[in-house]
Amino acid sequence: MGTGIDIFLLAILGSFILRTVGFGFGIFIMTVLPFLLPSYGEATCLSGLLAMTTSVYVVVKMRRYLDWRRLGVILATFVVTSTAAIFVLKRLDNFYLRMALGIVLIVIAIYFTWLSGRIKLKAGVATQVTAGALSGVLGGFFGMQGPPAVLYFLSTEPSKERYMALIQTYLLTGNVVMLAVRAASGFLTPAVGWGYLYGLGGVAIGTMVGGMVFERIPQRSFRYVVYGYIAVSGIVILATL
Repeated sequence: MGTGIDIFLLAILGSFILRTVGFGFGIFIMTVLPFLLPSYGEATCLSGLLAMTTSVYVVVKMRRYLDWRRLGVILATFVVTSTAAIFVLKRLDNFYLRMALGIVLIVIAIYFTWLSGRIKLKAGVATQVTAGALSGVLGGFFGMQGPPAVLYFLSTEPSKERYMALIQTYLLTGNVVMLAVRAASGFLTPAVGWGYLYGLGGVAIGTMVGGMVFERIPQRSFRYVVYGYIAVSGIVILATL
């Protein structure tokens, strides 16, 4: 297993990203974490645990903006698809899946950036099922469930505060469910436990600094910051194949 300082630093940067744009902890940390733990499955488990800890803080802080009625369908769909994806994780070679994921993220970011003023996803059942299913597959396989749900909430919520409250509650609930499934699949090991202890201090620092940056991003510019990070995520994934 990698050194504690490696995981500590990764946790700082991952939590900073998550607190600033609402997602991206797994996308960032999973470029390095699989090399620091005994298996890929254990890396996704640790990533989910650390991201979950950041989300707990954000959900408590922004709970007044939360509307649970906006989460029902997309969250239920996510639970089903992510559970199925985790159970088949050991049977897949993820090289080509990650390549496709990187390309899709870049294309989506460019598409939504150019057409953000014309595109408005509807908060209907079909859209929520689609976003939840895609998010579940990405979360179960890669610990990167954010982008589909981010695009949905960013398009359907009127303020960055409501978006942040919903996406963090969504990610928190999803990570709790996936933690239980990963534990049942044998991925919650002593190595994950030690990694979590190493990363806790980094989570606290990254969350605090990220919150200060989030407060200073203008509402009108926030969606472009998010789209930009989606594009960067795609590039990072392709670069680390």
